[in-house]
Amino acid sequence: MSAKIDETITFECETGNYHTFCPISCVSWLYQKIEDSFFLVVGTKTCGYFLQNALGVMIFAEPRYAMAELEEGDISAHLNDYEELKTLCIRIRKDRDPSVIIWIGTCTTEIIKMDLEGMAPKLEYEIGIPILVARANGLDYAFTQGEDTVLAVMAHRCPEQEFPIGESKETITKTKLFPFPLLKEKKLVEYANHPPLVIFGSLPSNLVSQLDTELRRQFIKVSGWLPAQRYADLPSLGDGVYVCGVNPFLGRTATTLIRRKKCELIVAPFPIGPDGTRAWIERICPLFGIETQNLEEREERIWESLKDYLDLVRGKSVFFMGDNLLEISLARFLIRCGMIVYEIGIPYMDKRYQAAELALLKDTCIKMCIPIPRIVEKPDNSNQIRRMRELQPDLAITGMAHANPLGARGIDTKWSVEFTFAQIHGFANARDVLELVTRPLRRNENLDNLDRTTLVRKNNEFYTSTPR
Repeated sequence: MSAKIDETITFECETGNYHTFCPISCVSWLYQKIEDSFFLVVGTKTCGYFLQNALGVMIFAEPRYAMAELEEGDISAHLNDYEELKTLCIRIRKDRDPSVIIWIGTCTTEIIKMDLEGMAPKLEYEIGIPILVARANGLDYAFTQGEDTVLAVMAHRCPEQEFPIGESKETITKTKLFPFPLLKEKKLVEYANHPPLVIFGSLPSNLVSQLDTELRRQFIKVSGWLPAQRYADLPSLGDGVYVCGVNPFLGRTATTLIRRKKCELIVAPFPIGPDGTRAWIERICPLFGIETQNLEEREERIWESLKDYLDLVRGKSVFFMGDNLLEISLARFLIRCGMIVYEIGIPYMDKRYQAAELALLKDTCIKMCIPIPRIVEKPDNSNQIRRMRELQPDLAITGMAHANPLGARGIDTKWSVEFTFAQIHGFANARDVLELVTRPLRRNENLDNLDRTTLVRKNNEFYTSTPR
């Protein structure tokens, strides 16, 4: 007789502090994504030290970001902030000639009420280069929300969608309600006739190409990405344009696209893991009247290729402490891989933007016949450690601050920040996710194999010897 599985998702909210990187760390991947940009972080020495350590780029590499260091005179309003920033921006224009300069406001600029938004338009007019202001500071819930802030600001600079002569917004709206002609005539048409589709979220160029290819196989054309590789290539937005996100921490950008740009948001699971990628595509296609083709077979082939990893993780338990807002998607994928998730800690839960992801998490748990893990928003780390002592998970995915203390208590850990910088989207990169997850587990197996050996020190060198 089988036990009944609870099919409801339990949400809890604690009163813990936010333990995360500073959101200005988004500069580390955005300056590489937007190739003709320059990021100017306006903050104190502490911000500069953080960037220097987190990004690890030597000065002779000439990275496309810099630090505008606030001094005592700036904070006490004895210096003219506008003239100081103007001098820096003129120098940036002369040395680097970027297409756009993005000011990143830090905590200090918030505290002293520095009017970056008021200065930027005037300075933009004077030097002739677009200047965007993004408040990516430590007042956010997670460091990944720095990208969310930058993309939300950049969305305001996207051009308005223009419609071909003879077409209107009403025509496009009506078109999506009916099946498209010649849909299965692959030899006659490359893409179906559907409204514009824009994908938002910063991904490396090779991942962009992979997801574009996956949609092209379903005869769907991606009109553009936000952000684009070049500022001049920002996608057109407006009424009649459909938008879909690839990361779960872009709720602010989604809200901006809906309310300010009048776009239609496709609420879909995120393309992380074979199951998530398939669900992402399956959510997009029906809105355009397109029937998906060969997705189930493609997903099965990916799962078959992951068999060596699945054998290792099946039945293992994992505990998410919460750090980068990727927790729901990663937990859903690992549950599908056969792991048991005790708890999903998350700094902030946007239930509307992640509605489809939560629904897929629930369906996955029911399919795998395991209880739905509880989701703890703003978790208290002390309470989490008590729960981990009771549950004894095989792995804890946590921020860097807690990794070593947990390791000293016998709990294997994996830095959650590694999933932020790794390529985890799409069908082909599911192996990379499992490579990260299984690394501590495989290390333990290797250490277990060495249990029967002893280390002998001789002349300050170690030798292994097997006792008889």
